[in-house]
Amino acid sequence: MSDRRYVFALLPALLAAALAPGCNQGGEKPQPEETAPPQEEAAAPSGTAVAELAPLADSGVKGRVVFRQTEAGVVVEADVTGLAPGKHGFHIHEWGDCSAPDGKSAGGHFNPTGAPHGGPEADEAHAGDLGNLVADANGHATLELTSTRISLSPGPTDIRGRAVIVHAGEDDLTSQPTGAAGGRLACGVIMEEGGDTQPVLPPSQP
Repeated sequence: MSDRRYVFALLPALLAAALAPGCNQGGEKPQPEETAPPQEEAAAPSGTAVAELAPLADSGVKGRVVFRQTEAGVVVEADVTGLAPGKHGFHIHEWGDCSAPDGKSAGGHFNPTGAPHGGPEADEAHAGDLGNLVADANGHATLELTSTRISLSPGPTDIRGRAVIVHAGEDDLTSQPTGAAGGRLACGVIMEEGGDTQPVLPPSQP
């Protein structure tokens, strides 16, 4: 009888041990999966850039040019004062340097494709050929056009860091290489809004 009592006494313990693994499996909480920290993305171009035009050689000409990237191209909006009434050549130049009193530090027209000079609607023209500003009797000129030859994103047609020049005379849209537009009255470097644009300078300059 004593052996039977011993066996019966062990049965509850054995049963509990047999059930324990199943109970533990059902009660375990899943561990959260480790996730990699989010990667910082490079800032995308803002799509808008501005050139603040300052007078060259005390010309008194100043203004503001806004560039906006759209699906149709870059929209150019200019507002310039202090001009003599009439037409004035208006171009993007190669270098973002307005330091020379005559503005020649900005170099020639921006022309990454090596095209001949022309007007903004010509089949071939410099990327920087924006035609003419037309000043009224008060010397005020405004202009709006859309160009597919320039851009505000990395690449050969990127105008950020380059200069805008307003000329003393009319661009005849045919004379090579500058349209016989005369001296330079105002200059401004194209700076991306909200960005850290560096002027584009000749290779010989730092």
